[in-house]
Amino acid sequence: MDLAFFYFLVLGFAIFMYVLLDGFDLGIGILYPWFNQDGERDHLMRSISHVWDGNETWLVFGGVILFAAFPAAYADILSIFYLPIMLMLFALIFRGVAFEYRFKSDRSRPYWDLAFSAGSAIAAFCQGMLLGSLIQGVPAVTGNLETSSLSSLHWLTPFSVLTGFSVMAGYSLLAACYLFMKSRGRIQQHAATLGKRLLILTILAMAIVSLWTVINEVEIRERWFSDYNFILLSPLPLLTLVAARLAWKDLHAHGNSGGSNESRPFWAVATLFLLGFAGLVVGLFPYLVPRQLTFMEAASPDSSLLFLLPGVCIFVPLICAYTFWGYRVFAGKVEDYQEGY
Repeated sequence: MDLAFFYFLVLGFAIFMYVLLDGFDLGIGILYPWFNQDGERDHLMRSISHVWDGNETWLVFGGVILFAAFPAAYADILSIFYLPIMLMLFALIFRGVAFEYRFKSDRSRPYWDLAFSAGSAIAAFCQGMLLGSLIQGVPAVTGNLETSSLSSLHWLTPFSVLTGFSVMAGYSLLAACYLFMKSRGRIQQHAATLGKRLLILTILAMAIVSLWTVINEVEIRERWFSDYNFILLSPLPLLTLVAARLAWKDLHAHGNSGGSNESRPFWAVATLFLLGFAGLVVGLFPYLVPRQLTFMEAASPDSSLLFLLPGVCIFVPLICAYTFWGYRVFAGKVEDYQEGY
């Protein structure tokens, strides 16, 4: 159980790092249509050109941990969510190809712009639908063809559609705060304006999703409100409001009185995501597949977990180190989109 819990924490860390890092560059694609003046889209692309592919390392790493450490959960999730996962992967492929070809195209550039924006939006939406479906719980997979066919569409519900759009809003908010931190002039001002609107939309979406979940999911409601649990867990929603207030303060000050901290909104929104992720874990723990498989039940034998341990202990610090170094080298503003930095 100790090893299984360790890998559960590693998986959670990988998921959060992916959501945070790939979230803002997917958000850049979602915001793409709102930046259409000369040079703006080139600026947006250059602002993530050094990190976008490295950010997706965490998606691959999370998939490897799920496959190797929790194969039962991997089998259930992949079989039930095959369609949205494949759609997400194809969207990421189109997005990556568009990213590379856009810089070398001329007449076809509008098509690559569309592929980049649509691929980013579809990938984010699919991730949100997967999240919503997992919160609702998934049906058991059986050998019956009819049941399996119905299970394959379980991810398509009003709640999962809501969470899909909510994730898109959250990623767009991350992107707006990232652009606010990395840009100057009109792009920075436009990012601040979009960021304030998206901050309101994201907080509203989080509130609706939370309320819907508490009303419809009995186990999650009991986890939060039985005995004195709500008092103990109340720092999560309160700190979420504090993080949102800090982000709003700097985004709003930039267009009015000035003197804003240009990096604080991004970190405040990252904290908001971390608190939301913590609230999700509180509601679902110890399940990997809600109401079906806990992480203990889904874990590989101890011999397999021990075999994986040296690789995990080597590669997690290594990935963190080169991620930090990449962001450190390219710190600062994107001054000229032709040169990047």
